Order: sequence, then structure tokens, then C-alpha cells
Amino acid sequence: MGYRRKDARPRVALWMLVALGDVVLLLVGAGLPALFALLSVVTVTLAAVVAWRITRRGGLARDNAVTVPVAARRRT
Repeated sequence: MGYRRKDARPRVALWMLVALGDVVLLLVGAGLPALFALLSVVTVTLAAVVAWRITRRGGLARDNAVTVPVAARRRT
């Protein structure tokens, strides 16, 4: 009736974007050129996201993983 399917996908929150913008402003304030600061923050962020997704994908989709029946997991 009042049930809504929960969307569990990770999202970029507004506070994350604000924090990344603050990092760029700090780097510019320290004397780095704005374009270099922006590109470096974007590059590090993308590398972190790719690394996180690769580590999660390895555990979720293994071809030869042993499957345990649901009933066996609940008995513990």
C-alpha cells in the first residue's frame, strides 16, 4: 500500500560537491592556477570512484563463487 521501492544506488550528495569546491578554492588560494586545481581535484575524485567500483565489483560478481542457499544462511 504505502510501500515504495528504495533506491540504494550511491549518489553524489550536495555536501560532497561543496567540499570538492572548497578544496579547489583552497588550492587556488595557496597559489595554484585555477584550471590545474580543478583538474587535479576532478582527477583524484574520479580515480577514487573507479577504485571503489572495481573493489565492489570483484566481490559481487565472481564467476566461480560458491552460492549458499538462503535457508542455510538463516539457520546460524
